[in-house]
Amino acid sequence: MKVTYFHDTDTALIEFSTRDVVETKEISENIYIDVDASGNLVSMTIEHAEQNTNLPNLTFQPIGYPSPNSVLQVQAESHQ
Repeated sequence: MKVTYFHDTDTALIEFSTRDVVETKEISENIYIDVDASGNLVSMTIEHAEQNTNLPNLTFQPIGYPSPNSVLQVQAESHQ
């Protein structure tokens, strides 16, 4: 997943996959989604992102997966 912010247009692009886009659907005045041939979500565009999101506070929190630091810690302990 990749999040790109275009300051000049105040647009956020969230890419979920690299599949080919076959259709763009308008969800609301400022939100569009791109889907592949099977209707799966490929990306989402958010216009006026500063107004419509809390983009400066974007965080990534995997749930149900070990954090990269805990994986490194386990690997380091197994080599001792």
